[in-house]
Amino acid sequence: MHDKSLDDSWHLDIEFDESDTHTHATVRAHLGDGETLTAIGDAYRNPRDLSQPMIGEEIAAARALISLGTDLLHRAGSRIEAVTRHPVHLMS
Repeated sequence: MHDKSLDDSWHLDIEFDESDTHTHATVRAHLGDGETLTAIGDAYRNPRDLSQPMIGEEIAAARALISLGTDLLHRAGSRIEAVTRHPVHLMS
């Protein structure tokens, strides 16, 4: 099952919103079929810890990307089920 009309490139955008103790990441994946998926992730800093904004961004982005990966697996599983008419359990 090969769909030649798909674009071979996907693009990810990651945006951050930060406060003193919280970092929020929004990941938007622009897929080859023209659809966009969005996932979010958050990181919280203990107020007693030193401020290291890059660490908060890395954690929040990682959590958003993990969520995006899970969403993509569910999406692929649903597409397989639609074609095969059998339950699918994709492992991560």
